[in-house]
Amino acid sequence: MPHRIRRLAGIGGAVMDSLFGQLDTLLVGQPQPFGPNGEVSAIAKHAMAGTLLLEHRGLSGDAQGDRRYHGGPDKAVHHYPAEHYAHWRQTCPQADGAVFRPGGFGENFSTCGLNETAVHFGDIVRVGTALLQVSQARQPCWKLNIRFGQPDMARRVQDSGRTGWYYRVLEPGHLRAGDRLTLVERPFPDWPLARLLVLLYRTPLERAGLDALARLPGLPDTWLELVQRRLETGRVEDWTRRLETPGQQ
Repeated sequence: MPHRIRRLAGIGGAVMDSLFGQLDTLLVGQPQPFGPNGEVSAIAKHAMAGTLLLEHRGLSGDAQGDRRYHGGPDKAVHHYPAEHYAHWRQTCPQADGAVFRPGGFGENFSTCGLNETAVHFGDIVRVGTALLQVSQARQPCWKLNIRFGQPDMARRVQDSGRTGWYYRVLEPGHLRAGDRLTLVERPFPDWPLARLLVLLYRTPLERAGLDALARLPGLPDTWLELVQRRLETGRVEDWTRRLETPGQQ
């Protein structure tokens, strides 16, 4: 286990040991042809019954199509609230409604009752015998446009703040659908994911917020570099390549 992750597990903050919710659906998927130029993706997930092993790089039976941007220790597990799907069915009636269901966003965990306001950066959560930590919110990409048949879906998700979030694995273990999620520790009570998302996408050059974000222990390296670049240049990075579907080559 990397030293940084061991250290994060002991960051201050009250031990809470409180019920955080229930893992309603556990999902995995394998890479398949997906994009207009032969890109692959494992965004299509299917529900699993029984117990799965969760290791530092993710669940057994799960994979990512492009490991440059997906997966890795800080994106080992993706969690998306099931109740968000009602919003998308209502606001995107022309999109492919068949995938507005758990697994549609490529999530591994589906729950009801948790969202980006309730969940905080750095939250440490026990699920089954595994111990996880909320590592970052999702940065939507163009693959959502194809997944839902909605050309601006990635931007809609970003603007809405309904992005879901990722966990890093502090302690591997076994888990299954129906296990409860227990909030063990909240080291950063001032940092709900909703605040972080506003800072990233709505007030992206707010210096005080960026300074505070840059000082958060455990912020993934890619996010720290993004924040430092904004502070140094006074400019926001170009989101076009991430949000817009590439043309057919």
